[in-house]
Amino acid sequence: MSNTESSSEKQLPRWVGPLVFSMTAGIILVLALLAVSIMERRWEAQRPALVLKPIAQWEPDNAVWGQNYPREYESYLRTRATNPPTLFGGATQRDYLERDPLQVILFAGYPFSKEYKQARGHYHAIEDVTGTKRVTAANMATCWTCKSTDVPRLMAEMGVDGFYKNHFADLKARVTHPIGCQDCHDPATMNLRITRPALKEAFAAQGRKIEDATHQEMRSLVCAQCHVEYYFKDKYYLTFPWAKGLNVDQIISYYDEIKFTDYVHAVSKTPMLKAQHPDFEVYSQGIHAARGVACADCHMPYRSEGGVKFTDHHVQSPLLNIANSCAVCHRWGEDEIRQRVEGIQAKVQAVKLNAEQALVGAHLDIAAAMQAGVAEAGLAPARQLVRHAQFRWDFVSANNGVGFHAPQECTRILADAINEAQQARLAVARLLAAKGISAAPNYPDLSTREKAAAVMKAFEAGEKPNLL
Repeated sequence: MSNTESSSEKQLPRWVGPLVFSMTAGIILVLALLAVSIMERRWEAQRPALVLKPIAQWEPDNAVWGQNYPREYESYLRTRATNPPTLFGGATQRDYLERDPLQVILFAGYPFSKEYKQARGHYHAIEDVTGTKRVTAANMATCWTCKSTDVPRLMAEMGVDGFYKNHFADLKARVTHPIGCQDCHDPATMNLRITRPALKEAFAAQGRKIEDATHQEMRSLVCAQCHVEYYFKDKYYLTFPWAKGLNVDQIISYYDEIKFTDYVHAVSKTPMLKAQHPDFEVYSQGIHAARGVACADCHMPYRSEGGVKFTDHHVQSPLLNIANSCAVCHRWGEDEIRQRVEGIQAKVQAVKLNAEQALVGAHLDIAAAMQAGVAEAGLAPARQLVRHAQFRWDFVSANNGVGFHAPQECTRILADAINEAQQARLAVARLLAAKGISAAPNYPDLSTREKAAAVMKAFEAGEKPNLL
């Protein structure tokens, strides 16, 4: 073989050179784009620190905070929207009395029997509290406490006690900004902070220091400033009944010890307790709290945009954002997660409705006993049972989530409520039997809100329907 033939066999095809050049250039281009992307995302992550503007200590305007934190502010503004409702919740204004007429009788003698609607998003807090029939000009300013970022400033100016002692109408012109940034954040550091004294006082009553809370605990405690059971001590001072503990039995014991009553029931004349929205108390008894999962993990999950990771301030039901909330830990499909949650809620709801039937029956039975001339002293034990039973029912009914935050505990509470209500009915039946009355009372038709309201109004006016 000649040298010429050997050389021609070793020569590479002409297209190999351009191919290698193109591949090399492509790799360099990809690496350059990757470097630019990395640098851009680093710049995005650092950018907020470069443009921060000072925010006043008690700045109430969320838009001012939004200049520094546009992503958080933009997501907060989504609480304006009325999202599609979930099976039991969402941000739509459901009318509980229309959907559940028995609650008209359960709250007879109290404003909740006149109007009881599901709350909308945080953005609507002032609009909703000023629009509800349950709050009038005669109410104390305490009713503003959880509705506005103006409240901490006013408390600083007036003193906490001075703020509470004002009337609701007196501060209407000065409370104009809805729930927002300043309620939970220190403007200088953006650290989570407690701005409502009732929570600090509740910790102190338990011998605890809220300053010792971890950051993860604070991601629930800022919610616990408002999403809790409370009462007005001395008729005006906002107080959490936590001195004995957070579960329903300890709270009932606390109220009984101080002889507190929210209202006297118009039908049974029972001294009643009204649960507010004990979301934190119920959550504290559940598996998520036991595992260190915070309220914000589910209701305000993290989001990412470019190189920025931030907390989504569109506070809403996790069922409306399953991928970013539930699915972070629970590796099932979204449909299965929704079915599991709704299945738990449906079971709690069924037991809750059974408790309502027992409670309404107990109120009417006591009213029948009064019509039969049973002495007040004889009715006292039955009334005490009804007082406890209805607060247990309301502890579950008034908290958001239809028991999901602690389903086993909520089912136990409702079972105790049914048991106590039926014990009260049995005690009244014995009292009626002693009067020679063995037939059941003539229970009125309560199948609609209008019919239930007519019965309630008759009792309130002293025109008691004949139950015997």
